[in-house]
Amino acid sequence: MKNYLLLLFAFALLCGCVNRTNQNKDQIHAKNTMRESLRHIVLFKFKESSSSADLKKIESAFIALPSKIKEIKDFEWGLNNSPQGLDKGFTHCFFVTFESEADRATYLPHPDHMAFVALLDGHVDDVLVLDYWSK
Repeated sequence: MKNYLLLLFAFALLCGCVNRTNQNKDQIHAKNTMRESLRHIVLFKFKESSSSADLKKIESAFIALPSKIKEIKDFEWGLNNSPQGLDKGFTHCFFVTFESEADRATYLPHPDHMAFVALLDGHVDDVLVLDYWSK
């Protein structure tokens, strides 16, 4: 009888896990059917000669763009902290979200974006830009 109860308990746990797994799949499917967004990722590798004050000024200028350019729907940024050592010297990642390619087309030549780009002069060793539609 004791073994039967243990087996019944294990079966109930397994059924609960399968049910939760199916719920998670449904949640993932719901997220995937949400409206797509255009993601604009910018990675910077700065020159060693750039001071921390220079980098702070650049960071602050990029962070200010969403308040100046209405086409930016979402924004986040961060500093690399990967332990893998595959960053190739890139330290800063900026992640900008747009609803459309037209919004991105407005953003790129926007005077506030161009003012930010001008701040980069003399400080950027390399830059990588990648845009994609979220799925």
